[in-house]
Formats: sequence, C-alpha cells, structure tokens
Amino acid sequence: MIEQDTVKLLRECDAGIKMGTASLDDVIGHTDSDSLREKLDGYKKEYNDLQSEMQSLLAEYGDDGKDPSAAARCMSWMKTNMKLSTMESDAAIADLMTDGCNMGVKSLNRYLNEYAAADEKSKNIAKRLINLMERQTDEICQYL
Repeated sequence: MIEQDTVKLLRECDAGIKMGTASLDDVIGHTDSDSLREKLDGYKKEYNDLQSEMQSLLAEYGDDGKDPSAAARCMSWMKTNMKLSTMESDAAIADLMTDGCNMGVKSLNRYLNEYAAADEKSKNIAKRLINLMERQTDEICQYL
C-alpha cells in the first residue's frame, strides 16, 4: 500500500507541476512589468527543481509520471487566451495564476489525504509544492 500510494501521490505532483509550468509559459510573454516577469521565471525554476527531484523518486519506482488531463490543459489554455485577449495586463495574469495555484493547493491537499500511506519523501515534495503555490499566490497578489 505504501508503494502504491507513494507512486500515485508523486504522479499527481508531476501533473500539477507540469500544469503550473505550462501555465507560466502561457503568460510570461504577456507581462508588462519586469518585476512580475522575474517572479514568474523564478517560480518556473522552482517548479523545475521540484520536478527533477520528484522524477528521481518516480524512477526508483519504475514510473514515468503523469501528464495533466487533456481537458484540464485545454480549459486552462482557453481561459488564459480568452482573458488575455480581452485585457492583457499584469492584473489579468495575476488573476489567472492565483486561480490556478488555489486549484492546485486544493487538489494536492486532497491527494495528500487520499494517499495517506505514501512515504515521507513523497509527502514532503507534495507539501513543498503546496507551499510554493501558496507563496506564489501571496507574492503576486500585489499585481491584482
């Protein structure tokens, strides 16, 4: 049960990181301020660092990870493009990113509860990812 929950939790973290990174890629080029662009680039680096660590753990279990669902990725892409086509601004980007982070935090907390038998390393990665998303939300609220 521990190994099964560990892999499932890591796979959900993988999907969350991929979703977050793709969302950052979608908006970075639309920023007005250098300070927001630098923050978003920094978050992307932190996501990539966490993903490298997580991929090493997944490899130990012989698993390749998980991509976000096509529906979730499509909905995110459509929402981003619709919002940015009507009001391309740092406030719109901050709004999109805080919404995405809030959904990620909610989902990852649910997965931590669902996969309670996961090992401590995978739980730690999930908690660090949650903390990154919470910090990201706090720090970009100034652009709303």
